Amino acid sequence: QVQLVESGGGLVQPGGSLRLSCAASGSIVSINAMDWYRQAPGKQRELIATITTGHSTNYAEFVEGRFTISTNNARNTVYLQMNSLKPEYTALYYCHTFHWRDYWGQGTQVTVSS
Repeated sequence: QVQLVESGGGLVQPGGSLRLSCAASGSIVSINAMDWYRQAPGKQRELIATITTGHSTNYAEFVEGRFTISTNNARNTVYLQMNSLKPEYTALYYCHTFHWRDYWGQGTQVTVSS
C-alpha cells in the first residue's frame, strides 16, 4: 500500500508561481517513478510530469519549461514547481504512482485568476 498526500495548491494571479508537494508513505521503497497529473473541470485527467528513482524527468509538451518536477533525498516527497502560471492551468492537481496498481492522492486545487 502507498499513501499520497498533496499540498501547496491555492489561488494565484496569472504569472505567479506555486510549489506543490506530494508526501508518499507506505511501501515506497519499490516505487520506480512518480507523476503529477491535472484535471480541469469538464476535461480528462492529463499527465504533467514524471520523475524516476534515477531522477530522470519527462514533461508534457504544454509545460513549455514552466514546471519543474523534483524529489527530496529521501525520495518520499515529490515537488512540482510551477512558474508563469496561466488561467488555463486552473485544475485539480494529483500525485500518482504505480506499484502493482495505480495510487492517487486526493488532489490539491490550483486556481489561477486575477
